[in-house]
Amino acid sequence: MTGALGRGRSASSSSPLERPPAPDDTASPPRPGVSLPVDAASPPEPGITPPIDTASPPEPGITPPIDTASPPEPGITPPIDTASPPEPGITPPIDAISPPEPGVGPPGSRPWRGPLTDWAERAPEELGVDPARLSRALELVGARGGAAQLCVLREGRVLLDRAIGCRPDALFCLFSAGKPVTALLVHLLAQRGDLELDERVAAYWPEFGRRGKEDVTVRQVLQHRSGVPVARGVAGDALAMRHWERAVREVERARPRWPPGRVPAYHILTYGVILGELVQRVAGTPVRALLREAFLDPLGLTDIHLGLPRALWPRHVPVRSAGVAGRPAAMLFNRRSTREAVIPAAAVSATARDLARFYQALLDGGALDGARVLRPATVEEATRPSSDGEVDRFLGVPIRWSQGFQLGGPVPGRDLSPAMGRLSSPRAFGHNGSNCCIAWADPSRRLVFAYLTDLLPSRPHGADHVSEVADAVLAACR
Repeated sequence: MTGALGRGRSASSSSPLERPPAPDDTASPPRPGVSLPVDAASPPEPGITPPIDTASPPEPGITPPIDTASPPEPGITPPIDTASPPEPGITPPIDAISPPEPGVGPPGSRPWRGPLTDWAERAPEELGVDPARLSRALELVGARGGAAQLCVLREGRVLLDRAIGCRPDALFCLFSAGKPVTALLVHLLAQRGDLELDERVAAYWPEFGRRGKEDVTVRQVLQHRSGVPVARGVAGDALAMRHWERAVREVERARPRWPPGRVPAYHILTYGVILGELVQRVAGTPVRALLREAFLDPLGLTDIHLGLPRALWPRHVPVRSAGVAGRPAAMLFNRRSTREAVIPAAAVSATARDLARFYQALLDGGALDGARVLRPATVEEATRPSSDGEVDRFLGVPIRWSQGFQLGGPVPGRDLSPAMGRLSSPRAFGHNGSNCCIAWADPSRRLVFAYLTDLLPSRPHGADHVSEVADAVLAACR
């Protein structure tokens, strides 16, 4: 990338995608923290917040089911009251979103500003993009309703930067779309020589190496091949996830379901616990602090958070569900104790802008705005395929995995809606989060895509929607 993201003139007035200035009497979009109406009940997508007795495992990045029959543990913060819907008309039209005035925001929030970046959109034609086709993506996002952010960069320049029903600095829960953040921290430690990817996890964390896990390697965890997709079970892991020491002990007691290294089996929550505790054992620093000091701050990524800081709670966006089955998960992730906890596999909070800049840094070989954190060889290793069309044993569908990311491209043998789009390149890398949030980068098109929403959707609308939005953007890129 040359220079700061988005520097240069904004889209010309002839572009149909230009955002007209909002009239003075336009209703303000709801601030983070205002709940949106819950959609009518519909059957859940397999694995998307299913009831506890479901037989289908979740899809990659899917919110785990919650054991609603179990009473809450002592000391658990009660759910946040998100029952009040916004007033009619509070969500402005897609083409009428304008950044708020500096200093305007909910109580306790910092003044809005773009970090290191001029977020003025470039004219699509200037970036080799068909504006008519690109408008289809905006139509799909607007039609879904609720709060959302869509940020698309091409050649390091801003193609789209839209906030719908929220502010540009609103913080969304990424669910599993946040998994690559901790995975890259492991790759950073390997780059420094602090650990070896082919070394046994037990060499750094002795208590892990028991009950059949003695030979599990760091690389196998990164590839979802450790054989430990869950510790106690999806529901049990979800109940333990807010309590780090408890989650660690559960992983130490777990037995592999498959021989380590033999098959890919998606690690829903154990991915973050194993990698996070490994980082802490190797570095001697809490994973949240090391991520901030060694990775996020050097790149100026001030709006990506592993565990939402208490002072930023006014900027959080509550989660809503599309059906009855998803409501327990929405309630759990709307709890302050969940959003503020260190849950690397499921509770990173971010803005679309900073998530897009995160992926731009990877497209540029590990550097952003003149600051380098990763070497190009490290990024290449993290995005190298580890399974290509192989059926994931826990999910029951073919998934293209790398060593920290999901990969784009066609999936053989199944009529699926790939999260990165049917038009996605096999070189694309990123991660889906419950079909609620997703981000990816495509080196072949020099394209970054970050789409964050507040909706935990039901089947098949969730997978179809994120795939259609991605394909609309991809089809527009000439």
